[in-house]
Amino acid sequence: MERDEFISKLGVGILAVCTGCMAACSTNKNNDPVPAPPSGSGTIFSADLNTEVTAIGASKISNGVILARIAAGNAVTSFTAVQVACTHEGTTIAYNAAQSKFICPLHGSQFSQTGQVLVGPAVIALKKYTVGITGTTLTVSA
Repeated sequence: MERDEFISKLGVGILAVCTGCMAACSTNKNNDPVPAPPSGSGTIFSADLNTEVTAIGASKISNGVILARIAAGNAVTSFTAVQVACTHEGTTIAYNAAQSKFICPLHGSQFSQTGQVLVGPAVIALKKYTVGITGTTLTVSA
């Protein structure tokens, strides 16, 4: 391979990588909320409490929603479900059991167990979903 050909190919590769990075790092200048799963009635997803989210702090993500176990027992109050996309830029949030809140790893926004903003840069609360339990089957619905 000639030197000029190598430099040309290297330049195209670097350009492709930089373009991807720029797209991934772009900001949402108008701070519009990230779309959540469709509203209305109906089950968004289910969990088997014998095998899923069995420990305090455990979570399950499905269909744009994160379900987290916040207490022991299989009562509705032992769980919370909110949209999984941070309202700042849409990054997937995680539940931090030690701090009892949802945290966005991208810019550090923090949300309460009910989805209220505790620390920005997010300014819009997470959508909260309804949790129901029948036997050992938990359902999350809009």
